[in-house]
Amino acid sequence: MSNEVRDLYREIVIEHSKRPRNFRKLESVPAAEGYNPLCGDRVTVYVDVTGEQLNDIAFEGSGCAVCVGSASMMTEILKGKSREEAAQIFDSFRALVTSGAQVSCPPALGDLVAFAGVRAFPSRIKCALLPWETLWRVISPPHPDPLPSTSSGQALGGEGTHFAPSPSGPSTPSRLRS
Repeated sequence: MSNEVRDLYREIVIEHSKRPRNFRKLESVPAAEGYNPLCGDRVTVYVDVTGEQLNDIAFEGSGCAVCVGSASMMTEILKGKSREEAAQIFDSFRALVTSGAQVSCPPALGDLVAFAGVRAFPSRIKCALLPWETLWRVISPPHPDPLPSTSSGQALGGEGTHFAPSPSGPSTPSRLRS
């Protein structure tokens, strides 16, 4: 990847972190919270689901540019998709940010390829995946460990990542940090 392309992708992530899309609370829909205590990222993901269709996705929270940018881009790319399509895009995105080997980027990822460089920074992988893992907790069928596992068998959230159902009380969006 050329330096110009890398810079363009970096700008896309920064733009989404400074002006996140779908940064709002959706009322009366399923939600989950994700927290990475190692970095301080905290997100609540809301999903309006009808049958297999993800009608609307939004998020609130605070985190680094990688986490907020990932959440913003996730909401844009998955809105209107089926659960199956969302799972395929999630698998592709996870492979993109975790694979040590070069992976092909399916067209379905669109601008999410901006996160390809994250794999070079292991501590940032959790930042990029936190919104996705939190979304997965909302849309996956209930079973003991609904989060897909890495090839090593470790659940994606990994050690130190916490997930919880969203509290039913009102929430106020936290100020984003860069």
